[in-house]
Amino acid sequence: MKIRITKEFNFEAAHALHNYDGKCKNLHGHSYKLFVTVKGTPISDTKNPKLGMVMDFGDLKKIVNNLIIQKFDHAVILNKNSINIQNFQPAEIFENRILTPYQPTCENMLIDFATGLKLHLPTFVELVSLRLYETGSSYAEWYASDNE
Repeated sequence: MKIRITKEFNFEAAHALHNYDGKCKNLHGHSYKLFVTVKGTPISDTKNPKLGMVMDFGDLKKIVNNLIIQKFDHAVILNKNSINIQNFQPAEIFENRILTPYQPTCENMLIDFATGLKLHLPTFVELVSLRLYETGSSYAEWYASDNE
């Protein structure tokens, strides 16, 4: 039997959308909520301390924290092609800045997150979906089944 498990993560970050035609072209912040769902078969080996688990939630937390949360929390995320990127270079002002090769939208961030997670999850689980809330009422979703 395959079972899905989901863990929720939170991080704060600022971004600006290069060449956007609305307010989001200006630097602004979000309280992001990320939901990571994996699936697998619960461990049936009675000698395994993870008996009955698809994956230890603590292990999933470590992977997501290392790959995503520690990097993106309280970061300024900017498209490296932004024409005003020079204004964001002083380390004393924006110490934690991420220059992405993509427009830092919720959608593109999910593609980035999925790519990294698929490489770092244990072989006995499969990444099923990601949901990233940018605001309390706006989110994007990534599904493995849509990308096969």
